[in-house]
Amino acid sequence: MKSCTSQLALELRPPPRWGGRREGAGRKAGARPRDPHRRRAAFPARFPCHLTLRVRRDLPSLRSRRLVTELRRRLRAASERRRFRLIHYSIQADHLHLIVEAANAQDLGRGMKSIGARVARAVNRVFARRGPVLADRYHRRVLRTPREVRRALAYVLLNVRKHWRQRFGVAPPVRLDEASSGRWFDGWRGAPAGNPHARAGPREVAGPRTWLLAAGWRRHGLIDPAEVPGI
Repeated sequence: MKSCTSQLALELRPPPRWGGRREGAGRKAGARPRDPHRRRAAFPARFPCHLTLRVRRDLPSLRSRRLVTELRRRLRAASERRRFRLIHYSIQADHLHLIVEAANAQDLGRGMKSIGARVARAVNRVFARRGPVLADRYHRRVLRTPREVRRALAYVLLNVRKHWRQRFGVAPPVRLDEASSGRWFDGWRGAPAGNPHARAGPREVAGPRTWLLAAGWRRHGLIDPAEVPGI
């Protein structure tokens, strides 16, 4: 009579493969995550968005003259992508503020991927470095009312005044921030001081198409360049 022996099962890990759910997959959150990694909510195309894009803490300030010049050039190339438009921006030491229009959440995501890649390439090129630049996903706020849009425009275009006030305790001189798209903004209450040739060359941002950004926000008054947003 033949003896039967049972074969022992081996605890083998499945071979690595592309696609599908797997443990530890996906982009890791940064050191200071600002937005949970969950599906973005949909929004109508008539609403613009205020976005904040942060970079890693170990990077030099983004407001160096060389980098600002490089970022302005690269943002201009990504300002209009059919169903995505970059309307305004400001560059701060460790983050960027953007006001954009997009047809839907998918087009917003594609547009922001392009901007994120351009920011990363500009930083690595100017600072002669390699490696990741962005700290985490961008933070998004949908602007649904004229008042929200007016506040967002002032916050983005005058953001350097907010940081100056927080750091030094006094309001800075009233001047055009060269690290922003303020030179292309036509809603100032009086022209801010700055470079008289600031608008020379091709336009660096797209023109607004939503009613809220083109006209609606003006119901609450033009923006005084002496304002200090968030104070």
